[in-house]
Amino acid sequence: MYLRQSSRSMMKILIVNLLLLGIVHSKKNILFLVSDDMRPNIGAYNGPDEPSPVHPPMHTPNIDALAARSLLLKRAYVSVALCSPSRTALLTSRRPETTHIWTIGPYFRQYGGNVTTLPEYFKQNGYRTIGMGKIFHPGSSSGIDDPVSWTDPYTHAVDDYLGNDILIEPVSEERAKARPLQDQLLAEYAIQALKEVAPKAKSGEQPFFLAVGFRKPHVTWNFPARFMDYYPLESLRLPPNYYAPVGMPAIAWHDFINLTRYKDMEPYHLSPNVGGINYTFPKTITLQMRQAYYSCISYIDYELGRVIDELDNLGLTNDTIISFWGDHGWQLGEHAEWQKMTNFEDAVHAPMMIHVPGVTDHGVVTEKLTEFVDLYPTLVEAAGLPKLQQCPPDSQNVSLCTEGTSMVPLMTNPTLDSWKTATFSQYARIGNGINGDSVIGFSMRTEMYRYTEWINCKGMPSYEPMWEQLQGVELYDHTKDPEENWNRADDPAYKDVKVELSRNLQLGWRGALPNIRV
Repeated sequence: MYLRQSSRSMMKILIVNLLLLGIVHSKKNILFLVSDDMRPNIGAYNGPDEPSPVHPPMHTPNIDALAARSLLLKRAYVSVALCSPSRTALLTSRRPETTHIWTIGPYFRQYGGNVTTLPEYFKQNGYRTIGMGKIFHPGSSSGIDDPVSWTDPYTHAVDDYLGNDILIEPVSEERAKARPLQDQLLAEYAIQALKEVAPKAKSGEQPFFLAVGFRKPHVTWNFPARFMDYYPLESLRLPPNYYAPVGMPAIAWHDFINLTRYKDMEPYHLSPNVGGINYTFPKTITLQMRQAYYSCISYIDYELGRVIDELDNLGLTNDTIISFWGDHGWQLGEHAEWQKMTNFEDAVHAPMMIHVPGVTDHGVVTEKLTEFVDLYPTLVEAAGLPKLQQCPPDSQNVSLCTEGTSMVPLMTNPTLDSWKTATFSQYARIGNGINGDSVIGFSMRTEMYRYTEWINCKGMPSYEPMWEQLQGVELYDHTKDPEENWNRADDPAYKDVKVELSRNLQLGWRGALPNIRV
Protein backbone atom coordinates (compact mmCIF):
# COMPACT_ATOMS: atom_id res chain seq x y z
CA MET A 1 0.00 0.00 0.00
CA TYR A 2 2.79 2.45 0.95
CA LEU A 3 4.63 1.78 -2.31
CA ARG A 4 1.48 2.38 -4.37
CA GLN A 5 0.81 5.66 -2.52
CA SER A 6 4.44 6.68 -2.89
CA SER A 7 4.35 5.93 -6.61
CA ARG A 8 1.22 8.01 -7.05
CA SER A 9 2.84 10.87 -5.16
CA MET A 10 5.98 10.67 -7.26
CA MET A 11 3.91 10.56 -10.45
CA LYS A 12 2.04 13.71 -9.37
CA ILE A 13 5.34 15.49 -8.68
CA LEU A 14 6.69 14.37 -12.07
CA ILE A 15 3.60 15.70 -13.87
CA VAL A 16 3.84 19.06 -12.11
CA ASN A 17 7.56 19.28 -12.88
CA LEU A 18 6.86 18.58 -16.55
CA LEU A 19 4.20 21.30 -16.54
CA LEU A 20 6.66 23.71 -14.97
CA LEU A 21 9.20 22.75 -17.63
CA GLY A 22 6.55 23.73 -20.14
CA ILE A 23 6.31 27.09 -18.41
CA VAL A 24 10.07 27.47 -18.82
CA HIS A 25 9.74 26.84 -22.55
CA SER A 26 6.76 29.10 -23.17
CA LYS A 27 7.56 31.99 -20.78
CA LYS A 28 4.22 32.53 -19.08
CA ASN A 29 2.91 36.05 -18.60
CA ILE A 30 2.28 37.47 -15.12
CA LEU A 31 -0.91 39.28 -14.07
CA PHE A 32 -0.03 40.78 -10.70
CA LEU A 33 -3.15 41.95 -8.83
CA VAL A 34 -3.08 43.87 -5.56
CA SER A 35 -5.67 45.26 -3.15
CA ASP A 36 -4.96 47.80 -0.41
CA ASP A 37 -5.88 47.12 3.26
CA MET A 38 -7.81 43.92 2.48
CA ARG A 39 -8.17 41.45 5.30
CA PRO A 40 -8.90 37.83 4.34
CA ASN A 41 -12.61 37.85 5.15
CA ILE A 42 -13.37 36.92 1.54
CA GLY A 43 -15.43 33.81 0.87
CA ALA A 44 -12.48 31.57 0.04
CA TYR A 45 -11.17 32.02 3.58
CA ASN A 46 -14.32 30.94 5.40
CA GLY A 47 -13.36 28.70 8.29
CA PRO A 48 -10.82 28.70 11.10
CA ASP A 49 -8.19 30.69 9.15
CA GLU A 50 -10.31 33.79 8.50
CA PRO A 51 -10.01 36.82 10.79
CA SER A 52 -12.53 37.63 13.47
CA PRO A 53 -15.86 36.55 11.93
CA VAL A 54 -18.08 38.91 9.97
CA HIS A 55 -21.77 38.72 9.11
CA PRO A 56 -23.20 38.48 6.54
CA PRO A 57 -20.47 36.61 4.63
CA MET A 58 -18.47 38.56 2.06
CA HIS A 59 -19.80 38.64 -1.50
CA THR A 60 -16.60 38.00 -3.50
CA PRO A 61 -17.49 35.65 -6.39
CA ASN A 62 -14.56 36.65 -8.62
CA ILE A 63 -11.86 36.30 -5.97
CA ASP A 64 -13.43 33.02 -4.85
CA ALA A 65 -13.38 31.74 -8.44
CA LEU A 66 -9.70 32.66 -8.74
CA ALA A 67 -8.97 30.95 -5.41
CA ALA A 68 -10.69 27.79 -6.66
CA ARG A 69 -8.01 27.42 -9.35
CA SER A 70 -5.05 28.72 -7.39
CA LEU A 71 -2.64 27.80 -4.66
CA LEU A 72 -4.61 29.42 -1.83
CA LEU A 73 -2.39 30.50 1.06
CA LYS A 74 -4.73 30.33 4.04
CA ARG A 75 -2.08 31.50 6.51
CA ALA A 76 0.06 34.11 4.76
CA TYR A 77 1.61 36.89 6.86
CA VAL A 78 3.08 40.29 6.04
CA SER A 79 6.36 41.66 7.37
CA VAL A 80 4.80 44.92 8.59
CA ALA A 81 1.15 45.93 8.88
CA LEU A 82 1.69 49.18 7.00
CA CYS A 83 1.57 49.82 3.25
CA SER A 84 5.08 50.94 2.33
CA PRO A 85 7.16 48.52 4.43
CA SER A 86 4.84 45.61 3.62
CA ARG A 87 5.02 46.23 -0.14
CA THR A 88 8.75 46.88 0.02
CA ALA A 89 9.34 43.52 1.70
CA LEU A 90 7.19 41.65 -0.85
CA LEU A 91 8.61 43.40 -3.93
CA THR A 92 12.24 42.98 -2.81
CA SER A 93 11.82 39.66 -0.94
CA ARG A 94 13.78 41.20 1.90
CA ARG A 95 12.65 41.88 5.42
CA PRO A 96 12.64 45.22 7.29
CA GLU A 97 15.94 44.41 9.06
CA THR A 98 17.52 44.37 5.58
CA THR A 99 15.55 47.07 3.73
CA HIS A 100 15.53 49.35 6.82
CA ILE A 101 11.99 50.31 5.88
CA TRP A 102 9.55 50.32 8.80
CA THR A 103 7.60 53.46 7.97
CA ILE A 104 6.15 55.44 5.06
CA GLY A 105 8.55 57.92 3.45
CA PRO A 106 12.10 56.48 3.22
CA TYR A 107 13.06 54.97 -0.17
CA PHE A 108 14.32 51.39 0.05
CA ARG A 109 17.08 51.93 -2.53
CA GLN A 110 18.52 54.70 -0.36
CA TYR A 111 18.38 52.76 2.91
CA GLY A 112 18.53 49.08 1.93
CA GLY A 113 20.79 49.00 -1.13
CA ASN A 114 20.25 48.90 -4.87
CA VAL A 115 18.22 45.69 -4.88
CA THR A 116 16.58 44.05 -7.89
CA THR A 117 12.83 44.23 -7.42
CA LEU A 118 10.33 41.61 -8.57
CA PRO A 119 9.12 43.46 -11.70
CA GLU A 120 12.68 44.57 -12.42
CA TYR A 121 13.86 40.94 -12.48
CA PHE A 122 11.17 40.06 -15.02
CA LYS A 123 12.18 43.13 -17.02
CA GLN A 124 15.78 41.90 -17.02
CA ASN A 125 14.52 38.60 -18.42
CA GLY A 126 12.81 40.09 -21.46
CA TYR A 127 9.36 40.86 -20.08
CA ARG A 128 7.42 44.02 -20.79
CA THR A 129 6.72 45.29 -17.28
CA ILE A 130 3.77 47.64 -16.85
CA GLY A 131 2.71 49.13 -13.52
CA MET A 132 -0.45 50.99 -12.61
CA GLY A 133 -2.24 52.02 -9.46
CA LYS A 134 -0.64 51.30 -6.08
CA ILE A 135 2.08 48.65 -6.39
CA PHE A 136 5.02 50.23 -4.59
CA HIS A 137 3.88 52.88 -2.17
CA PRO A 138 3.66 56.04 -4.28
CA GLY A 139 5.75 59.14 -3.64
CA SER A 140 9.07 59.31 -1.82
CA SER A 141 8.78 55.74 -0.45
CA SER A 142 9.45 54.39 -3.95
CA GLY A 143 11.31 57.24 -5.59
CA ILE A 144 8.03 57.95 -7.43
CA ASP A 145 6.99 54.37 -8.31
CA ASP A 146 10.55 52.99 -8.73
CA PRO A 147 11.00 53.80 -12.44
CA VAL A 148 13.78 51.24 -12.96
CA SER A 149 11.26 48.42 -12.39
CA TRP A 150 9.14 49.20 -15.46
CA THR A 151 9.58 49.20 -19.21
CA ASP A 152 6.63 51.57 -19.67
CA PRO A 153 5.77 54.92 -18.04
CA TYR A 154 3.89 54.33 -14.80
CA THR A 155 0.11 54.93 -14.76
CA HIS A 156 -2.07 56.31 -11.98
CA ALA A 157 -5.83 56.75 -11.93
CA VAL A 158 -7.14 60.06 -10.62
CA ASP A 159 -9.19 59.99 -7.40
CA ASP A 160 -11.87 62.59 -8.08
CA TYR A 161 -13.36 62.09 -4.60
CA LEU A 162 -10.23 62.55 -2.51
CA GLY A 163 -10.86 66.21 -1.66
CA ASN A 164 -14.29 65.50 -0.19
CA ASP A 165 -12.79 64.60 3.21
CA ILE A 166 -15.61 62.14 3.88
CA LEU A 167 -14.78 58.66 5.20
CA ILE A 168 -17.99 56.88 4.12
CA GLU A 169 -19.34 58.00 0.75
CA PRO A 170 -21.60 55.66 -1.27
CA VAL A 171 -21.79 56.84 -4.88
CA SER A 172 -24.85 56.52 -7.11
CA GLU A 173 -24.56 55.02 -10.61
CA GLU A 174 -25.38 58.38 -12.19
CA ARG A 175 -22.67 60.12 -10.20
CA ALA A 176 -20.11 57.40 -10.95
CA LYS A 177 -20.77 57.84 -14.67
CA ALA A 178 -20.16 61.57 -14.42
CA ARG A 179 -17.20 61.24 -12.03
CA PRO A 180 -15.71 57.73 -12.36
CA LEU A 181 -14.28 56.18 -9.23
CA GLN A 182 -10.52 55.64 -9.06
CA ASP A 183 -10.59 51.83 -9.14
CA GLN A 184 -13.20 51.90 -11.88
CA LEU A 185 -10.73 53.89 -14.00
CA LEU A 186 -7.88 51.60 -13.02
CA ALA A 187 -9.75 48.51 -14.22
CA GLU A 188 -10.31 50.25 -17.56
CA TYR A 189 -6.61 51.06 -17.84
CA ALA A 190 -5.72 47.44 -17.07
CA ILE A 191 -8.14 46.14 -19.71
CA GLN A 192 -6.64 48.48 -22.31
CA ALA A 193 -3.12 47.40 -21.33
CA LEU A 194 -4.06 43.74 -21.77
CA LYS A 195 -5.43 44.47 -25.23
CA GLU A 196 -2.19 46.23 -26.12
CA VAL A 197 0.19 43.49 -24.93
CA ALA A 198 -1.92 40.55 -26.14
CA PRO A 199 -0.63 40.23 -29.77
CA LYS A 200 3.06 39.94 -28.86
CA ALA A 201 2.30 37.79 -25.82
CA LYS A 202 0.22 35.33 -27.87
CA SER A 203 2.81 35.12 -30.66
CA GLY A 204 5.57 34.47 -28.12
CA GLU A 205 7.44 37.61 -29.17
CA GLN A 206 7.31 39.24 -25.72
CA PRO A 207 5.69 38.10 -22.46
CA PHE A 208 4.27 40.68 -20.06
CA PHE A 209 4.28 41.43 -16.34
CA LEU A 210 1.21 43.60 -15.73
CA ALA A 211 0.84 44.90 -12.17
CA VAL A 212 -2.52 46.40 -11.19
CA GLY A 213 -2.82 47.93 -7.72
CA PHE A 214 -6.41 48.67 -6.60
CA ARG A 215 -6.81 51.24 -3.80
CA LYS A 216 -9.87 49.95 -1.97
CA PRO A 217 -10.79 48.99 0.68
CA HIS A 218 -8.25 51.61 1.84
CA VAL A 219 -9.90 54.73 3.24
CA THR A 220 -11.66 56.80 2.09
CA TRP A 221 -14.57 54.46 1.55
CA ASN A 222 -16.18 55.78 -1.62
CA PHE A 223 -17.78 52.99 -3.64
CA PRO A 224 -20.79 52.32 -5.89
CA ALA A 225 -23.80 52.40 -3.58
CA ARG A 226 -25.27 49.22 -5.09
CA PHE A 227 -22.71 47.10 -3.24
CA MET A 228 -24.33 48.02 0.08
CA ASP A 229 -27.25 45.80 -0.97
CA TYR A 230 -25.16 42.77 0.01
CA TYR A 231 -24.80 44.09 3.55
CA PRO A 232 -28.07 45.46 5.00
CA LEU A 233 -27.20 47.37 8.13
CA GLU A 234 -29.69 45.40 10.23
CA SER A 235 -27.91 42.15 9.31
CA LEU A 236 -24.45 43.31 10.44
CA ARG A 237 -22.90 42.37 13.75
CA LEU A 238 -20.37 43.98 16.03
CA PRO A 239 -17.03 42.22 16.48
CA PRO A 240 -17.23 39.58 19.21
CA ASN A 241 -14.11 40.97 20.91
CA TYR A 242 -14.86 44.66 21.28
CA TYR A 243 -12.17 45.29 23.92
CA ALA A 244 -8.39 45.16 24.13
CA PRO A 245 -6.82 41.85 25.18
CA VAL A 246 -6.62 41.24 28.91
CA GLY A 247 -3.04 41.92 30.02
CA MET A 248 -2.02 43.69 26.78
CA PRO A 249 1.00 46.02 27.21
CA ALA A 250 0.10 49.60 26.32
CA ILE A 251 2.91 49.81 23.74
CA ALA A 252 0.97 47.30 21.58
CA TRP A 253 -1.84 49.81 21.09
CA HIS A 254 -2.52 52.00 18.04
CA ASP A 255 -4.80 54.96 18.81
CA PHE A 256 -6.21 55.52 15.24
CA ILE A 257 -7.25 59.10 16.05
CA ASN A 258 -6.30 60.09 12.49
CA LEU A 259 -9.66 58.66 11.40
CA THR A 260 -11.35 61.63 13.07
CA ARG A 261 -9.90 64.05 10.49
CA TYR A 262 -12.80 63.16 8.17
CA LYS A 263 -15.84 65.43 8.35
CA ASP A 264 -18.28 62.61 9.09
CA MET A 265 -16.07 61.34 11.94
CA GLU A 266 -15.58 64.67 13.71
CA PRO A 267 -18.56 64.24 16.05
CA TYR A 268 -16.89 61.30 17.79
CA HIS A 269 -13.93 63.31 19.20
CA LEU A 270 -11.65 60.32 19.51
CA SER A 271 -8.54 60.98 21.56
CA PRO A 272 -6.08 58.74 23.41
CA ASN A 273 -6.67 60.98 26.42
CA VAL A 274 -10.42 60.32 26.48
CA GLY A 275 -11.47 56.90 27.68
CA GLY A 276 -8.06 55.24 27.32
CA ILE A 277 -7.20 52.20 25.26
CA ASN A 278 -10.71 50.75 25.08
CA TYR A 279 -12.28 54.01 23.89
CA THR A 280 -13.64 53.37 20.40
CA PHE A 281 -16.46 54.36 18.06
CA PRO A 282 -20.07 53.96 19.24
CA LYS A 283 -21.88 50.84 18.09
CA THR A 284 -24.02 52.44 15.37
CA ILE A 285 -21.13 54.07 13.54
CA THR A 286 -19.06 50.90 14.03
CA LEU A 287 -21.67 48.95 12.07
CA GLN A 288 -21.78 51.65 9.38
CA MET A 289 -18.00 51.55 9.06
CA ARG A 290 -18.01 47.78 8.77
CA GLN A 291 -20.73 48.00 6.12
CA ALA A 292 -18.68 50.48 4.10
CA TYR A 293 -15.53 48.35 4.33
CA TYR A 294 -17.41 45.20 3.24
CA SER A 295 -18.98 47.10 0.34
CA CYS A 296 -15.54 48.23 -0.81
CA ILE A 297 -14.31 44.63 -0.83
CA SER A 298 -17.23 43.57 -3.04
CA TYR A 299 -16.59 46.58 -5.28
CA ILE A 300 -12.94 45.58 -5.76
CA ASP A 301 -14.01 41.99 -6.39
CA TYR A 302 -16.18 43.29 -9.24
CA GLU A 303 -13.42 45.41 -10.80
CA LEU A 304 -10.86 42.65 -10.40
CA GLY A 305 -13.28 40.26 -12.10
CA ARG A 306 -13.51 42.58 -15.11
CA VAL A 307 -9.73 42.44 -15.56
CA ILE A 308 -9.58 38.65 -15.24
CA ASP A 309 -12.49 38.29 -17.68
CA GLU A 310 -10.60 40.37 -20.25
CA LEU A 311 -7.58 38.10 -19.88
CA ASP A 312 -9.89 35.21 -20.77
CA ASN A 313 -11.57 37.11 -23.62
CA LEU A 314 -8.17 37.70 -25.19
CA GLY A 315 -7.25 34.02 -25.02
CA LEU A 316 -4.41 34.62 -22.56
CA THR A 317 -5.64 32.66 -19.54
CA ASN A 318 -3.74 29.46 -20.29
CA ASP A 319 -0.51 31.40 -20.76
CA THR A 320 -0.69 33.68 -17.73
CA ILE A 321 0.20 33.20 -14.07
CA ILE A 322 -2.13 35.26 -11.86
CA SER A 323 -1.22 36.32 -8.35
CA PHE A 324 -3.52 38.24 -6.03
CA TRP A 325 -2.71 39.64 -2.60
CA GLY A 326 -3.70 42.34 -0.14
CA ASP A 327 -0.84 44.31 1.43
CA HIS A 328 -1.91 43.62 5.05
CA GLY A 329 -5.01 43.10 7.16
CA TRP A 330 -7.26 45.69 8.80
CA GLN A 331 -8.96 45.93 12.19
CA LEU A 332 -12.68 46.68 12.15
CA GLY A 333 -13.32 47.29 15.83
CA GLU A 334 -11.80 44.04 17.13
CA HIS A 335 -9.97 44.80 20.38
CA ALA A 336 -11.52 48.30 20.04
CA GLU A 337 -8.88 48.78 17.31
CA TRP A 338 -9.12 50.27 13.81
CA GLN A 339 -6.83 50.39 10.79
CA LYS A 340 -3.62 48.31 10.80
CA MET A 341 -0.39 49.37 12.57
CA THR A 342 -0.31 46.56 15.17
CA ASN A 343 1.01 43.03 15.41
CA PHE A 344 -2.37 41.45 16.06
CA GLU A 345 -3.46 38.60 13.81
CA ASP A 346 -6.12 40.74 12.14
CA ALA A 347 -3.46 43.25 11.06
CA VAL A 348 -0.68 40.96 9.78
CA HIS A 349 -2.75 38.18 8.20
CA ALA A 350 -3.72 38.95 4.60
CA PRO A 351 -5.05 37.15 1.49
CA MET A 352 -2.71 35.64 -1.11
CA MET A 353 -3.28 33.21 -3.99
CA ILE A 354 -1.37 32.14 -7.11
CA HIS A 355 -2.85 30.56 -10.23
CA VAL A 356 -0.36 28.63 -12.38
CA PRO A 357 -2.00 27.26 -15.55
CA GLY A 358 -1.85 23.50 -15.78
CA VAL A 359 -0.55 23.20 -12.21
CA THR A 360 -3.15 24.68 -9.83
CA ASP A 361 -6.21 24.52 -12.13
CA HIS A 362 -8.22 22.34 -9.74
CA GLY A 363 -7.31 24.38 -6.69
CA VAL A 364 -4.69 23.69 -4.03
CA VAL A 365 -5.31 24.83 -0.45
CA THR A 366 -2.52 24.95 2.10
CA GLU A 367 -2.58 25.92 5.76
CA LYS A 368 1.19 25.95 6.00
CA LEU A 369 2.65 29.13 7.46
CA THR A 370 3.79 31.38 4.62
CA GLU A 371 5.05 34.94 4.27
CA PHE A 372 4.72 37.68 1.71
CA VAL A 373 8.50 37.62 1.11
CA ASP A 374 7.86 34.13 -0.34
CA LEU A 375 5.93 35.44 -3.37
CA TYR A 376 8.93 36.79 -5.31
CA PRO A 377 10.87 33.48 -5.44
CA THR A 378 7.61 31.63 -6.11
CA LEU A 379 6.70 33.64 -9.20
CA VAL A 380 10.28 33.43 -10.46
CA GLU A 381 10.33 29.64 -10.17
CA ALA A 382 6.80 29.18 -11.53
CA ALA A 383 7.66 31.32 -14.56
CA GLY A 384 10.81 29.29 -15.20
CA LEU A 385 13.29 32.10 -14.64
CA PRO A 386 16.66 31.42 -12.94
CA LYS A 387 15.99 30.78 -9.25
CA LEU A 388 17.04 33.22 -6.55
CA GLN A 389 19.67 32.31 -4.00
CA GLN A 390 19.11 32.93 -0.30
CA CYS A 391 20.46 36.27 0.87
CA PRO A 392 23.58 36.23 3.06
CA PRO A 393 23.31 37.85 6.51
CA ASP A 394 24.64 41.13 5.06
CA SER A 395 23.11 41.64 1.61
CA GLN A 396 23.40 45.42 1.28
CA ASN A 397 25.68 44.97 -1.74
CA VAL A 398 23.87 41.94 -3.20
CA SER A 399 21.43 43.07 -5.87
CA LEU A 400 19.58 39.76 -6.37
CA CYS A 401 18.70 37.32 -3.58
CA THR A 402 15.74 36.32 -1.43
CA GLU A 403 14.86 36.15 2.24
CA GLY A 404 11.77 34.12 1.38
CA THR A 405 11.06 30.54 0.36
CA SER A 406 9.55 29.48 -2.96
CA MET A 407 6.07 28.07 -2.43
CA VAL A 408 6.12 26.01 -5.63
CA PRO A 409 6.61 22.78 -3.60
CA LEU A 410 3.27 23.47 -1.89
CA MET A 411 1.57 23.31 -5.30
CA THR A 412 2.56 19.63 -5.39
CA ASN A 413 2.21 18.85 -1.71
CA PRO A 414 0.20 21.42 0.31
CA THR A 415 0.80 19.48 3.54
CA LEU A 416 4.55 19.25 3.08
CA ASP A 417 6.14 18.11 6.36
CA SER A 418 9.39 19.96 5.87
CA TRP A 419 8.34 23.59 5.90
CA LYS A 420 9.10 26.75 7.87
CA THR A 421 8.04 26.60 11.50
CA ALA A 422 7.21 30.28 12.01
CA THR A 423 6.47 33.57 10.30
CA PHE A 424 7.83 36.95 11.38
CA SER A 425 6.22 40.40 11.51
CA GLN A 426 7.20 43.71 13.07
CA TYR A 427 5.79 47.08 13.94
CA ALA A 428 7.77 50.18 14.97
CA ARG A 429 6.57 52.76 17.49
CA ILE A 430 8.84 55.62 16.47
CA GLY A 431 10.02 57.76 19.38
CA ASN A 432 8.18 55.73 22.04
CA GLY A 433 11.26 54.17 23.60
CA ILE A 434 13.73 55.02 26.33
CA ASN A 435 15.34 58.45 25.84
CA GLY A 436 13.20 59.03 22.75
CA ASP A 437 14.48 55.96 20.92
CA SER A 438 12.03 53.77 19.04
CA VAL A 439 10.37 50.56 20.10
CA ILE A 440 9.74 47.73 17.67
CA GLY A 441 7.36 44.89 18.32
CA PHE A 442 9.02 41.76 16.94
CA SER A 443 6.24 39.22 16.43
CA MET A 444 6.39 35.52 15.58
CA ARG A 445 3.48 33.29 14.53
CA THR A 446 3.91 29.56 15.05
CA GLU A 447 1.41 26.76 14.55
CA MET A 448 -0.01 27.34 18.05
CA TYR A 449 1.09 30.76 19.26
CA ARG A 450 1.60 34.41 18.46
CA TYR A 451 4.51 35.76 20.49
CA THR A 452 5.66 39.40 20.48
CA GLU A 453 8.44 41.24 22.28
CA TRP A 454 8.44 45.04 22.25
CA ILE A 455 12.12 46.01 22.28
CA ASN A 456 13.87 49.35 22.66
CA CYS A 457 15.87 49.93 19.46
CA LYS A 458 18.63 52.20 18.27
CA GLY A 459 17.81 54.98 15.81
CA MET A 460 17.54 55.14 12.04
CA PRO A 461 18.23 53.54 9.73
CA SER A 462 19.09 50.19 11.34
CA TYR A 463 16.79 50.27 14.40
CA GLU A 464 19.05 47.60 15.90
CA PRO A 465 17.18 45.84 18.72
CA MET A 466 18.56 45.97 22.25
CA TRP A 467 16.95 42.72 23.38
CA GLU A 468 17.72 43.33 27.05
CA GLN A 469 15.60 46.52 27.02
CA LEU A 470 12.19 44.90 27.00
CA GLN A 471 9.12 47.17 26.93
CA GLY A 472 6.35 44.55 26.81
CA VAL A 473 5.56 40.94 25.92
CA GLU A 474 2.50 39.33 24.33
CA LEU A 475 1.75 35.61 24.14
CA TYR A 476 -1.53 34.42 22.62
CA ASP A 477 -2.47 30.75 22.54
CA HIS A 478 -4.33 30.20 19.27
CA THR A 479 -5.46 26.72 20.26
CA LYS A 480 -7.58 28.22 23.06
CA ASP A 481 -7.90 31.85 22.05
CA PRO A 482 -7.82 32.36 18.25
CA GLU A 483 -9.05 35.95 18.57
CA GLU A 484 -6.14 36.88 20.86
CA ASN A 485 -8.18 38.13 23.78
CA TRP A 486 -5.90 36.91 26.62
CA ASN A 487 -2.22 37.74 26.91
CA ARG A 488 -0.60 34.71 28.57
CA ALA A 489 2.90 36.20 28.86
CA ASP A 490 2.71 36.37 32.67
CA ASP A 491 0.80 33.12 33.12
CA PRO A 492 3.01 30.65 35.07
CA ALA A 493 1.54 27.79 33.04
CA TYR A 494 3.25 29.24 29.94
CA LYS A 495 6.65 29.89 31.52
CA ASP A 496 8.54 27.22 29.55
CA VAL A 497 6.66 28.01 26.33
CA LYS A 498 7.58 31.68 26.72
CA VAL A 499 11.28 30.87 27.17
CA GLU A 500 11.33 28.74 24.02
CA LEU A 501 9.37 31.27 21.97
CA SER A 502 11.65 34.10 23.08
CA ARG A 503 14.73 32.13 22.04
CA ASN A 504 13.24 31.32 18.62
CA LEU A 505 12.10 34.90 18.09
CA GLN A 506 15.63 36.18 18.62
CA LEU A 507 17.05 33.50 16.32
CA GLY A 508 14.82 35.02 13.64
CA TRP A 509 13.60 33.77 10.29
CA ARG A 510 16.74 31.85 9.41
CA GLY A 511 16.18 29.64 12.44
CA ALA A 512 12.70 28.72 11.19
CA LEU A 513 13.71 27.81 7.63
CA PRO A 514 12.60 24.48 6.15
CA ASN A 515 14.76 21.75 4.73
CA ILE A 516 12.54 21.16 1.71
CA ARG A 517 12.21 17.67 0.29
CA VAL A 518 9.71 17.25 -2.56
